[in-house]
Amino acid sequence: MRVLVNQLHERAQKIRLGGSEKARERHIARGKLLARERVDSLIDPGSPFLELSQFAGYQLYANEEVPAGGIITGIGRVSGVECIIVANDATIKGGTYYPVTVKKHLRAQEIAMQNRLPCIYLVDSGGANLPRQAEIFPDRDHFGRIFYNQAIMSSQNIAQIAVVMGSCTAGGAYVPAMADENVIVRKQGTIFLGGPPLVKAATGEEVSAEDLGGADLHCRKSGVSDYYALDDTHALHITRKIVRNLNYQKKLDVSIEPSEDPLFPADELYGIVGANLKRNFDIREVIARIVDGSRFNEFKALYGETLVTGFARIYGYPIGIIGNNGVLFSESAKKGAHFIQLCCQRNIPLLFLQNITGFMVGRDYEAEGIAKDGAKMVAAVACASVPKITVIIGGSYGAGNYGMCGRAYSPRFLYLWPNARISVMGGEQAANVLATVAKDQRAREGKQFSSADEAALKEPIIRRFEEEGNPYYSSASSVRRASFPGAWCPAGIDVRRWRSAAYRRLTWTLLHTHFLRRPLPLPCTRAPALYKRREPGVPQQR
Repeated sequence: MRVLVNQLHERAQKIRLGGSEKARERHIARGKLLARERVDSLIDPGSPFLELSQFAGYQLYANEEVPAGGIITGIGRVSGVECIIVANDATIKGGTYYPVTVKKHLRAQEIAMQNRLPCIYLVDSGGANLPRQAEIFPDRDHFGRIFYNQAIMSSQNIAQIAVVMGSCTAGGAYVPAMADENVIVRKQGTIFLGGPPLVKAATGEEVSAEDLGGADLHCRKSGVSDYYALDDTHALHITRKIVRNLNYQKKLDVSIEPSEDPLFPADELYGIVGANLKRNFDIREVIARIVDGSRFNEFKALYGETLVTGFARIYGYPIGIIGNNGVLFSESAKKGAHFIQLCCQRNIPLLFLQNITGFMVGRDYEAEGIAKDGAKMVAAVACASVPKITVIIGGSYGAGNYGMCGRAYSPRFLYLWPNARISVMGGEQAANVLATVAKDQRAREGKQFSSADEAALKEPIIRRFEEEGNPYYSSASSVRRASFPGAWCPAGIDVRRWRSAAYRRLTWTLLHTHFLRRPLPLPCTRAPALYKRREPGVPQQR
């Protein structure tokens, strides 16, 4: 696990550089701050910035590198207010939108809507990437959805603030135009539906970018912009003042207790959860290292034992935890559905710790109605009215992904640890299924299916499943699937830092979800025999 985490940090560091060195130097020479410098200057000094979807676009386009999908998104505190920040990185393909850029932008807006967070757009983009326009422009969840979301959020009193720090062309001009307030930087920011080349081609008129859509025009004549900034730093200072004037009030109707550190250090997670998904571990060992005081009030501990459910607190916030200790049986599924209903009744958010191969299969289990029992759990997850957060700490296969609140079930946030794997089934299982089908087909045709034929068929299937189940692949290709420091989350998050990240997400989800102040149903007790101290990085013995 340590090797995987170190690999994660190395790749993330490279992504944080943004575009090529030449592109960065050219950007700085124009008197501009780099995209990450803009974010750092915007947020409150010393406050954290939780970046989302850092690995979006990672090795996604064969001959083109699009670090972080060409856009930085995340949650940061501005003038004391948690905000969604979306910053175009003009050092990456001129800040143009690739398909994954659009997905990432829309995902940030989705988080803003779910958690009612003000949006700040740091605009410096050439608009849609024209060679890929068919993948960006026409469909429901393509480029136009960005402006639709802005209009909807503004109508819901979720503040929309745009800071034009560079080019803002064509459809992109609607980002500041549809914002509640916008700032534009002198001699750098431009807003126009058609740039100088298009104007010349359409009308024959020759005009400079500044005269066509610069700060002086839009602040003094058109009225499109509200604030005139001298440079990037001045623009960000104005933005902080705008946020300060939002009259934003935090509403947190939930019982919060004093926070406690877990009794066991997070470093021990390296020795509990390894890279080998075939090695079993007790999910309670993980829970004991992320919850306050390592106190976990287990629900139905002796029933459906392959699913662990119970109540705990993280940084004082109440949380219902559902974790896997093996495949799901009928008893496990019914227990899970029952626990989810309890959390919904008590308005307690849910945390899913996924390490699941799926539901149990076989004639006896089908006869006992496992399909119906599994459907009850899936329905409970889908209909849950409380915020859901999912962490994939191992495998996430088949229908088990559904029952444990995979991406399709709309968790507010989804994390992948760097050892995670997501597939409809394991590569070896898929290879065996397809080999059996091929063997039966050959038999019907009266042909032989040798061991060499079987090996030749299986090898590329296993390799493909391993590649496509990888957390980096998930984060790069599907912003809606992973909350890796890649696409949805936040290829994985350092397991040691997950507790603090969970705290911030709980804060954001609870700020705008009204919870009833009710005591937890069970006394806070801990079974010492379950939680054994071990040296960091030393695998547990089974």
